[in-house]
Amino acid sequence: MQLDTEFHIDEEVHKRRWSVLAVLCLAVFVTVMDGTIVNVALPSLVTDLGATTRELQWIVDAYLLVFTGLLLAAGSFGDRYGRRRALLFGLTAFLGTSVLAGSMTSPGSLIVGRGLMGIGAALIFPATLAVLTNTFADPKERAAAIGIWSAMSGVAVAAGPIVGGWLLEHFWWGSVFFVNVPLIAITLVGVAAVVPESSDESTPPLDWRGLVLSIAAIGTVVFTIIEAPEWGWVSANTAAGAALGVALVAAFVWWELRVPHPMFPVRIFSNLRFSAASVSITAAFFSLFGFVFLITQYFQLVRDYTPLQAGVRTLPVAIAIAAASVAAPKVVESVGTKVVVAGGLGLMSASFLWISTASAVTAYVEIVGQMVVLGIGLGMTAAPATESIMGSLSADKAGVGSAVNDTTRELGGTLGVAVIGSVFNSVYVGALRAGELFPQLPDIARGPTEDSVGAATIVAERMPDGLVSAYLGEVSDAFLSGLAVACTVTAVVAAAGALFAARFLPARAEASQAGAPDPAAGGAREPGVLPTT
Repeated sequence: MQLDTEFHIDEEVHKRRWSVLAVLCLAVFVTVMDGTIVNVALPSLVTDLGATTRELQWIVDAYLLVFTGLLLAAGSFGDRYGRRRALLFGLTAFLGTSVLAGSMTSPGSLIVGRGLMGIGAALIFPATLAVLTNTFADPKERAAAIGIWSAMSGVAVAAGPIVGGWLLEHFWWGSVFFVNVPLIAITLVGVAAVVPESSDESTPPLDWRGLVLSIAAIGTVVFTIIEAPEWGWVSANTAAGAALGVALVAAFVWWELRVPHPMFPVRIFSNLRFSAASVSITAAFFSLFGFVFLITQYFQLVRDYTPLQAGVRTLPVAIAIAAASVAAPKVVESVGTKVVVAGGLGLMSASFLWISTASAVTAYVEIVGQMVVLGIGLGMTAAPATESIMGSLSADKAGVGSAVNDTTRELGGTLGVAVIGSVFNSVYVGALRAGELFPQLPDIARGPTEDSVGAATIVAERMPDGLVSAYLGEVSDAFLSGLAVACTVTAVVAAAGALFAARFLPARAEASQAGAPDPAAGGAREPGVLPTT
């Protein structure tokens, strides 16, 4: 795997490059893990804070909404004012808001705390990849480092339920936020000690209008996606939100094409290597987040595992992601980026078709096989696609490239949870209503049962003993019907991503760069010396 050209860095920075990578990986792990760790705490929030179903949704989604909405702006901030500085600001903010969130006493205040955590996360995540890109000068080493970075990102998604499950076995719900404090403190020390400073030497004036438009556009799109399952996908509210989102995206693109110093160089999407890799990342994380959403419910609600038991049983996918992400750059050297990325998405598609056959008594060893195939597919996709995104830009645009990469991940994840959740719920409710016992239940029992399988178990505790078995059987069957259809939809999305990568992603980085100027920079990329401290 090879980037378009090499550049030179300070010798002292070169000597400590692997220490820099270790610190960056810890920052990524904490930030990404927080997106999934809260899921296993939701039942405790109902008991301790009295949260409603809608409040639970926003406790999860507030973080993602703010995180995604600010990524492009945060990447631009790091490019202009320093990636190390952005890391320090972001980590400090994330530490403080984690303490704040863990100390809240009402659902509404916790939602606010989660949103504030998203601000720090948005500063951290793009800065990590930008620093990495500007620390590793050798193309092969840089590709390997990106593979490790990508592995840590994927592992953190799967590790959230495991860490959260263990904490809830021993502590109160706030521990899922307070666990960030020691991890971030260690990371702050590491950043201060080994991470070099780098920035865009040209330091053009900040594109304030572009910044505001990017936040408004991404925020509106994500908000609409999150709310669409509640509003209804064909409702007036969803249509209005979609129309406003499209209008804001169009306004943002129009402005960025005409402003002398754009925050986000839109023309980089004319580079097939960049655009095809972005689509691949979106499809991969759509599938991953959809999987986490479904499998945690399957383990806890159908198989009746505790949060810790459910979390531990997702470990195979994390291990497979890590192993495949590290191995992917070597495989790319042999067969090329196109084959690896398209093949990875193809494996993800196959894994979801396999998962769609799961039943209430499927042997865990079979589920392990499904998760391993999924993890290998994601690892093969994410690392090479991320390298393609970063290798398409000049080094001084690394923050923006990282922010685009991170935004595609978060948008993919948001779409995965929203779309797959909506499909699942629609099929689940339809299957319940087609059952024999459910239509005969009183309204006070039907409503909670339609809301979730978790609520259905509470309803079962109040039913006559003679009906409980038949009732829970119908609920389980309805869940599995929703799981099957949702997994099939996810498989189709992953397959579409594989076809797109096979058609448009260059076979190798060299082919895409031969004689081509960098569209973000307006010309050929030249070697240079990056500023360091």
